[in-house]
Amino acid sequence: MTDLTTLTLSAALTALQAREFSAVDLTRAYLDRIDQHDATIGAYLTVTRARALADAARADQMRANGDTAPLLGVPLAIKDVLSTAGIETTCGSRILKGYVPMFTATAVQRLQAAGMVMLGKTNMDEFAMGSSTENSAYKTTRNPWDTTRVPGGSSGGSSAAVAARMAAGALGTDTGGSIRQPGACCGIVGVKPSYGRVSRYGLVAFGSSLDCAGPMTHTVEDAARLLHVMAGHDPLDSTTLDMPVPDYVAALTGDMKGLRVGVPKEYFIDGMQPEVERAVRAAIAHMATLGAQIVEISMPHTDYSLPVYYIIAPAEASANLARYDGIRFGQRIDKGDMWDTYKATRGQGFGAEVKRRIMLGTYALSAGYYDAYYGKAQQVRTLIRRDFDAAFEQIDVIVAPVAPTTAFKIGENTNDPLKMYLEDVFTLPASLAGVAGMSVPCGYDEAGLPIGLQLIAAPFNEATMLRAAHAYEQTTNWGARTAMAG
Repeated sequence: MTDLTTLTLSAALTALQAREFSAVDLTRAYLDRIDQHDATIGAYLTVTRARALADAARADQMRANGDTAPLLGVPLAIKDVLSTAGIETTCGSRILKGYVPMFTATAVQRLQAAGMVMLGKTNMDEFAMGSSTENSAYKTTRNPWDTTRVPGGSSGGSSAAVAARMAAGALGTDTGGSIRQPGACCGIVGVKPSYGRVSRYGLVAFGSSLDCAGPMTHTVEDAARLLHVMAGHDPLDSTTLDMPVPDYVAALTGDMKGLRVGVPKEYFIDGMQPEVERAVRAAIAHMATLGAQIVEISMPHTDYSLPVYYIIAPAEASANLARYDGIRFGQRIDKGDMWDTYKATRGQGFGAEVKRRIMLGTYALSAGYYDAYYGKAQQVRTLIRRDFDAAFEQIDVIVAPVAPTTAFKIGENTNDPLKMYLEDVFTLPASLAGVAGMSVPCGYDEAGLPIGLQLIAAPFNEATMLRAAHAYEQTTNWGARTAMAG
């Protein structure tokens, strides 16, 4: 029998519907692959083997009874920042070790209702703070293309699980690039929806005005299927917009004739890895051959995105993480006195990067500095959003690099926070503006590491973004190469 883990999610779904194999067969194939490779890759924090097999058996019975749920029997992985009832949810942090939620995040619930099989929870940078998955309190995830390199972050466990064929697809979250950048590093598709398109209920908060959950898959079609299930208004999250969700799969026409593609000059900077710039410019030229109209645009406030993000996101994090005090849930180091208990619990429970960002954020919000830092950053954020608004008056989709480099060596940037933060320099503007963004493979560097192409669309125009990405994907072959043989 063909190795079932080589099938795309969509192909596996078609085969399941045709009864070529069972959901139990498919799930066992993925569990066997996890057994074979995850000791090396380290993508999973928790593998829910018994539950996965039970979910698969239930899916087979439902299909036998005529059920046609859109993801029936498809095995997926879930980033450990999304709450799952009855399954430990740690956010990659010691402070939440042993925390088992009583409820499930809406995005995960919707996938469950559509028939997914949950394989487990994936590793991540602690509280989603990082671009390499080296900040996890539990392990360092390795890139399946080269195990001496990072898989990106903070959704590195999810990207590695998909790239290593240890899941048919996965859920990640993106606050400043944490779906798109690991997607690029691991040569897969990653979609950050518009802010408000997918519910944040049950997503453990890092930056409440920035956090988005989205799919990570092998193909654009696979991502479109997952996003269609996840998207839509949720009464439990007041930031979700109450508007119809398009049929994203139907939007994949394979055609981008007439689409106006904007290329912002500010996204091609000194210091970029030359192979990254060449691959992205080649992708833009290829789009022109597909009938797209290429338009050079300027987004003048792009350079401010990095400092603005690293004021706003840490400020929101310092407020959100104040709840981890050892009193209500998670780790508690009891010192008798309340303040000593707080200090001991947080001191030992939070890692170095989380502490760094809490201190940055608390400083930016403190008396005497709020207006100069946080208030000013919010004003500049508005200017960044206006850059996108102006651009989308003349174009349909923006195309740019995802990251300035391919996956770097494990440990290479650990002691240089600024260099690490610069990995997200091209993904931060879309996050600050709340627009839709995604990564799709567009080439390889001289070491054979994948390069990602970023597509950005106006708020709630994911359908056009997916259409453009799919047309590019279908007329190139970058996604056909696999990260790991055997």
